[in-house]
Amino acid sequence: MPHKKAEHSDLMQNRASLTRFAWLSISAAIATITLKGGAYFLTGSVGLLSDALESFVNLAGAVMALVMLTVAARPADESHVYGHSKAEYFASLFEGMLILGAATGIIVTAIQRLLSPRPLEQLGLGLSVSVLASLINLRTARILMKEGKNRKSITLEADAQHLMTDVWTSAGILAGLVIVGITNWTILDPIVGFIVGANIVRTGLQLALRSASGLMDAALPASAQESIQDVISKYREKGVTFHALRTRQAAARQFVSVHMLVPGHWTVHDAHHIAEDFEADIRAALGGVVTVFTHMEPVEDELSMEDIFLDRKQ
Repeated sequence: MPHKKAEHSDLMQNRASLTRFAWLSISAAIATITLKGGAYFLTGSVGLLSDALESFVNLAGAVMALVMLTVAARPADESHVYGHSKAEYFASLFEGMLILGAATGIIVTAIQRLLSPRPLEQLGLGLSVSVLASLINLRTARILMKEGKNRKSITLEADAQHLMTDVWTSAGILAGLVIVGITNWTILDPIVGFIVGANIVRTGLQLALRSASGLMDAALPASAQESIQDVISKYREKGVTFHALRTRQAAARQFVSVHMLVPGHWTVHDAHHIAEDFEADIRAALGGVVTVFTHMEPVEDELSMEDIFLDRKQ
């Protein structure tokens, strides 16, 4: 149908336009690597080293995001009839794995510095450079999170969450370095680095689990399920009953399939129009790009109930 073709075209344009935000993330990562790397060489702080290493992860994640967003924007083809939107999950899963790898390096470095403490130098200049890098990450993260939520892009959301973790991590490290500068307790620097590494592990695991959930076709969240049930209740009042409801999400695209049981005396024309209205209401209730599959069955036929117990959940 024309309006559905237009919807698909809009989706492709929407996904393709997201690549410019990946380029923004890449630029921010390069800038922060330069600034934080310089701050580390100025101060010798393992905390700032951990910050610089995480920026390398930011860069790798941003590059992966660019590649996967480009793939996700491709139209459906004979080999991928539902499109390529799931490619976004690979970007966030990849970034989660990189985060875990960087965290391991940070923790090892922190333990080595605990065993062999070393004085810090030029704290004032190093802190100034690190603050500037954090402000770049903060601004970039806010932009990515806003666009990620508006366009339902797990890739941009994951990148934004990682950058925000970087911001809070930097805040903790800077606080530790200020204390070191005041008290001269150099042991605080590797301790903070160790805490940073542990926090990055948590972020990496969260990203990996969320990505795995999408790849495993987890159902839509509770809020979306409630919206679907509200629409179903409206049509029950018209004499239609439902079963075999299934939902899943592939990045920005949401999928809903359900069996509609209608009175046997209804004409095919009437039942079809009810189904079209139902699908339109589901799309309006969920928002974004929603693919709805409805299977029509007569409510009086006993065979209509048998498929509930096959591979579907009522």
